[in-house]
Amino acid sequence: MSTTSESWGSRLGLILAMAGNAVGLGNFLRFPVQAIQNGGGAFIIPYLVCFLLMGIPLLWVEWAIGRMGGRHGYHATPFALQLLDPKRPGWKYAGVLGIFNCLAIATYYCYIESWTMSYIWHSVAGSFRGMDQEEVSLFFDRYLDVQQRGLFSPAVLAFIFCTLLNAWLLSRGLVKGIETVAKIGMPLLIIFGILLAYKGVTLKAGQDGAAFDGVAGLNFLWQPQFDSLLNPKVWLAAAGQIFFTISLGWGMVHCYASYISDRDDVALNAMAAGWTNEFVEVVLGSAILVPIAVGYFGIERAVELVSTGGLGLAFRTMPFLFGQWGAFVGLVAGVMFFGLLFFAAVTSSLAMGSPWIGFMQDEFRWSRPVGAWSFGLIVVVLGLPTVWYFQQGVFDEYDYWAGTVSLFLLALLEAILFCWIFGLTRGWAEINLGADIRLWPLYRFVLQYITPTLLLLVFFASLVQPLGSDWGGAFGSLLHGQGWPLDNDSMLGRLTHQGLQRQMAEAPIGTDLAPLDERRTLLNFSRGLLLAFFGFLCVLVKIASHRKKTLNHGRA
Repeated sequence: MSTTSESWGSRLGLILAMAGNAVGLGNFLRFPVQAIQNGGGAFIIPYLVCFLLMGIPLLWVEWAIGRMGGRHGYHATPFALQLLDPKRPGWKYAGVLGIFNCLAIATYYCYIESWTMSYIWHSVAGSFRGMDQEEVSLFFDRYLDVQQRGLFSPAVLAFIFCTLLNAWLLSRGLVKGIETVAKIGMPLLIIFGILLAYKGVTLKAGQDGAAFDGVAGLNFLWQPQFDSLLNPKVWLAAAGQIFFTISLGWGMVHCYASYISDRDDVALNAMAAGWTNEFVEVVLGSAILVPIAVGYFGIERAVELVSTGGLGLAFRTMPFLFGQWGAFVGLVAGVMFFGLLFFAAVTSSLAMGSPWIGFMQDEFRWSRPVGAWSFGLIVVVLGLPTVWYFQQGVFDEYDYWAGTVSLFLLALLEAILFCWIFGLTRGWAEINLGADIRLWPLYRFVLQYITPTLLLLVFFASLVQPLGSDWGGAFGSLLHGQGWPLDNDSMLGRLTHQGLQRQMAEAPIGTDLAPLDERRTLLNFSRGLLLAFFGFLCVLVKIASHRKKTLNHGRA
């Protein structure tokens, strides 16, 4: 059992830290792009359905599991899950995902976080002054080209510095480190977001070089395409956004909730953190990037930029657009925008380090500083391949398997365990323990039947997603004996390198296929690295379990 006596300093600090762990880069860079690509205003319908039927119920489940674990001295997912079914010790290995997901995602998340730090500096230094949009885009390309510039390139050094900053903040503890950053970072994030959103939606055509009003961007973003509601791909995108944005299946919620007492309201705190995240995402996240981009470039050019993703819009475009507002206002806007992204990122990355630290404190009696600095070392070592081979797709491969598939898998397993094996009667009592509010009884039915069913459907659909998301055509192809055409982005398609195989098959005769072979080798290497790290964590859990048995035997 853990000897740590840490706890949150205040309820406000807990809620802000929980909201901070959920509010991240996805709120500002991923959500508006997902909305535009999946039905505009109509996207909000599957998005809210997934939030209410999967997001909120799973938040309650994770908060309840975390508090139960903390009651027994467990501050990480492996042994917290085993508490729900002590007769089947294999559940602790499913709980390894709660440590693995955080560490694996942190390896590339801290890299993006370091971009925001660098761009704050470059905004202050005036590095973008006088550049047009293409020059700003080339600046970003040069920044990422670490193979040409070596291990001492600015991108590598910024990544290492950012990771060490996270480790130092984590070493200061819950109250002095994580809670303090949340209390400072979250209010500043919201203030910066409101100011930038106001500037974005009040753009006027003809002022500061804008071609359209900022409202045109909002109209474009939220113009509903209701036919998208019949497309399973849209529902998959909505479910994926919910998982990513409120940190479900990561293991962070279990860890943070393990430091609360039985008197704390799990139901209310979970909803407060969840709805704070939704406000930041839907209201602020949609009112900055797209309105400003449409205001200056128009809809057609903005759509081209959106196709590059939120990262392309933010780092390749926004510094140029801020420069249109004048030197001083552009500097302030750049600092606020990239400062907003930094605070969104750092409150999340600190949460990613907490499960590892909690586990090592509990099971191996490590001090918090040792656990924090070891987190930094792991992130640097595992993260350098994503930095060095960013252009070859290693970054995206980490993101897909750790940041998408593993999240769904852990959430699915914990929902089944909590609702069907531990039992919803006991689970419902745990969620309502110490509650200031009583949950709507209908949610018992949702938790037991709707949430697990939706998770299974989403997981299966992601596993065998057909080419172009054409489900009707795929079933027709199967019935005619022509097989099931897998989409490049389906789990099985990713696993078998469908995209690379199609590129090779369609390449003209005489084309040099060596770069594609090299990329396949690198992707396989990155998967092997992630699997090896997962195996290492399983070994640690096995050793910890053996130590517990030996200790209990000695006491007997």
